[in-house]
Amino acid sequence: MARLKVLGGELFYKVEGDGVPVVLVHGLALDVRMWDEQVPALAGIAKVVRYDVRGFGRSTRDNHTEYSHAGDLWRLLDHLEIDSAVLVGQSMGGLIVIEAALAAPERVTALVLLDSVLDGVPWDPASDRGMDAIGDGLRAGGLEAAKDAWLRHGFFVPARRRPDIARRLTEMVGDYPGAGWTGPDPHAPRPPSIDLLATIAAPTTVVIGELDVPCFHVMAGVLADRIPGARKVTVPQVGHMVNMEAPDAVNALLPEVVLAVAARA
Repeated sequence: MARLKVLGGELFYKVEGDGVPVVLVHGLALDVRMWDEQVPALAGIAKVVRYDVRGFGRSTRDNHTEYSHAGDLWRLLDHLEIDSAVLVGQSMGGLIVIEAALAAPERVTALVLLDSVLDGVPWDPASDRGMDAIGDGLRAGGLEAAKDAWLRHGFFVPARRRPDIARRLTEMVGDYPGAGWTGPDPHAPRPPSIDLLATIAAPTTVVIGELDVPCFHVMAGVLADRIPGARKVTVPQVGHMVNMEAPDAVNALLPEVVLAVAARA
């Protein structure tokens, strides 16, 4: 991996393949490794950029320099001299690529939102309790207890039924430095994304795992309804970690999006 110094930290990233630029943005407490199955499916037709979001994986941040994840994404692409790209985000990464699309719509050739967070949609009670458990664990047993609580969240129940995926999730969460849980986060105020979805013009695909928690089904429905022309894809018998649980389905969908972008170029 290479590194890019940014004000207040560093971004670690990888670039693989050649073709239409595609950026892969990971979920909360995870890192670039969650995309390991997607890169081989894309590298023959796309220039695949994946990076550890600031404060996650091997990317660092301090506790006082204001930043935004969307700004970091575009700063990285500027560094790589990439003018426009397909943006793919999972969970928290979905929120990041939505915000990036709102910040620079002319640079987005397509959006793919995998079980994406959408601020403004209430969480179901069980999912809310799962998030509260992180803070409870932190207070009771420190960062490692918080990580254990995160891995027990309903998000991960379907994925953890498979030992290979459970191991990989445990490794990634184990390597999370915990900056977002143990100290202040100087992220800039977020735009009201839910109120701006109708302004998104990029071709958008909204993907949801059939077994994901209830609030993410609501979020997927709002995204599909409010983003003009968006299509919604439900992947059967998998949960929140759709690209890890159903790589074949996601690896069929992403090249289709990339080839459609190439055809329009």
